[in-house]
Amino acid sequence: MKLFKVILIIFLSLTNGIKADSEDQALENLKKGGNLIFIRHAYAPGNGDPNNFEIKDCSTQRNLNDAGRKQAKKIGNFFKHNNIQIDLVISSEWCRCKETALIGFNKFETKNFLNSFYGEKFIKNKRIQMENLKEYINNWNSDKNLVLVTHYVVISAALNYQASSGEIVIADRYFKTIGSIQIDY
Repeated sequence: MKLFKVILIIFLSLTNGIKADSEDQALENLKKGGNLIFIRHAYAPGNGDPNNFEIKDCSTQRNLNDAGRKQAKKIGNFFKHNNIQIDLVISSEWCRCKETALIGFNKFETKNFLNSFYGEKFIKNKRIQMENLKEYINNWNSDKNLVLVTHYVVISAALNYQASSGEIVIADRYFKTIGSIQIDY
C-alpha cells in the first residue's frame, strides 16, 4: 500500500508539471501571434437551447449566468495581462457567445459559420458552416491572433477537440491544435 501511495504521488507531481509546461507552451504560441484562438463560450448552465429558440431573442436561449459572466471577464483579463495581440474577435450569433465576446473583448463581429449546429433543428447547417469557416481562415492574413467565440460542436468539428466552457483552444491556420488553457468560472 505504501508503494502505491509513493507511485501515485510521483505520478501526480509529474502530470501537474506536464500540464504547467503545456500551458506555458500555449501562452508562448499566443504571444507569437498568427494563431486561431477558439473559445467555447463562458459558462451557461444547461445543455442545448429551448424548443422556442429564436436567434434574435436572448430570452429564448440558454445564457450566461453570473459565474459565466465572471469567467468571460477572466478570459478578457487573461489576454490583457499577457499582452496577447488580437487581430479580430468573431462570435457566433448566439447570445451566450456574443455576451462572452462583449465582456471579454468589448469589440467583436458575428459570423454565422460559428453558430451552433447542435440538435435536430441546426445539424443540417454543419457542412456549409465548416466550409465557410475554412474559407474564411484561408482568406485571413494577419500576424496577430484571430479569436473565434463559438460552441462545443463547432470546436469539436473543426479541431476534433472537446472544449469545456470558457476554454481557450489554440490552433494553427491549418486547424492543428497547438494547446489549450482553461479559464475557471
